[in-house]
Amino acid sequence: MAWYSQTVDSLSHSLGNSRAQLPLLAVTGASFTLGLLFRSLLSDPQLESTVLDSPRKKVLSVSDSVNRELPLPTDVLPGARDVPTPYGSLRVYEWGPEDGPKVLLVHGITTPCIALGGLAHALVDRGCRVLLFDLFGRGYSDCPSDIPQDDRLFTTQILLALNSSVLSWTGAGSGKFCLVGYSLGGGIATAFASYFPQFLSSLVLLAPAGLIRDSQISFQSRLLYSHGLVPERVLGFLVGRRLRAGPLTTPKLKGKKITAEDALTEELSTQGTADVQRLSRTYPHINVPDAVKWQVNEHAGFVHAFMSSMRHGPILQQRQRETWERLGAFLSAQNKLSQEEQYINGLPSDKVVIMCGDHDSVIVKDELVPDATAALQGQVSFKYFNAGHEFPSTKYEEVAQHMMEIIN
Repeated sequence: MAWYSQTVDSLSHSLGNSRAQLPLLAVTGASFTLGLLFRSLLSDPQLESTVLDSPRKKVLSVSDSVNRELPLPTDVLPGARDVPTPYGSLRVYEWGPEDGPKVLLVHGITTPCIALGGLAHALVDRGCRVLLFDLFGRGYSDCPSDIPQDDRLFTTQILLALNSSVLSWTGAGSGKFCLVGYSLGGGIATAFASYFPQFLSSLVLLAPAGLIRDSQISFQSRLLYSHGLVPERVLGFLVGRRLRAGPLTTPKLKGKKITAEDALTEELSTQGTADVQRLSRTYPHINVPDAVKWQVNEHAGFVHAFMSSMRHGPILQQRQRETWERLGAFLSAQNKLSQEEQYINGLPSDKVVIMCGDHDSVIVKDELVPDATAALQGQVSFKYFNAGHEFPSTKYEEVAQHMMEIIN
C-alpha cells in the first residue's frame, strides 16, 4: 500500500533528525503501528485469487424455472457461449444471419451487455450478424483481479471474443465489421480502432467516454479513486455499499461535476422508460436497473472491475487524447485516398459517427462535439437524440435505423 510505504519513509527520515522531529516521530510512530494493524485487518483474501468468479457456476446449477425468474437469466440473449481465457471465463452472445453485415457492440462501465440487447435485436431484424460480450467483471464474465481494466485488457478481450466465433470477423474475405461502443465502451472502441482500423468497416460511438474533461470530475471522485489513499478493502466496501443502495435512477443535475455515482446512475434508464424497454425477446421482463442490482450483489468481481475501470479505463481526456488523435491521423490520411483504397486499408474516413443525448449530463454534448472534432481532425459526423445518457437502451430502434445508414 502506498500510504503504508510513505509512513515507513517518514519514520526513517524522522529517526535521522530526532532532535527537531520528536513530535513528528511520535505521531509517525503511532501511524506506523496503526498501519501494521490496518494492513492485517484490511487485507482482502478475495483479491488473493487472480480471477474473481462471475455468478455463472452458481446459476448453471439452478433449475430452468429458477433461471427464468432471474434478473439476468443465462440465456437472456441468443447464441450464448462461455469462452475459457487466461483472464477467466468470457461470456459472448452471437446471432443473426451469417452472411449479414457484422456488428460488434461494447457496453458501458456498469451494465452487463444486456443493456444493448434491444439495439442488437433491432440490428438483427435489419439483417445484421451481431456479437456482444460482458466486459470482465460484469454479467457472466469473470474478473481478473491482478490486471488493470485499461485499454490493453479491453482490446485483448475484444480480440478474444472475435476469435471465439465460428465465423471469420477479421480474416481475408470477412468483410470487416462495424464496431459500436456505448459510454465506457465508446472509449474502448476508439482505442481499439486506433490500433486496428484495418479490421473495421465503420465506427459508431454512443455517448462515448474518453474525452471527458478533467474539470468535469469532482474532488470526491479524485480522492476516492486515487490509488493508495484509501485501503482497497475499505474502498471496496464503500463503493459496494453505494452501488447496492439503489435504485440509482435520478439523473445528475446539469452543471454538477461528475462523481463515481453518476457513472452508475446515468447508464440506468428512469423508472418511466424502464417499463417500455424490451432488451430480451425471450424474457420481456428484463430491465437494466434490476440486472445491475443483481450483478452488484451476485458478481464477486463487479466492485473491483468498477473501481479499476474508473481508475484506469478509457474515460478521461487527459489519458485518452493521444489515442483519439492517433485515430484522427489515420482517418485524415484515409481521406486523401479513393473510396476503394480506403476500404482496403480499413476504416473509411466517412464512416465514423458519434451519437449523443441532448440532455446527457455525463457526456456533455457541448464539450464532446468540439473536442472529438478536433481530435479526429474533422473526420466524424454527429447525431443527436432528445434523451439522456441512457438512450441506447431506450431508443434502440432509432439508433439501429441511423446505424444502418452508416453500415450500408
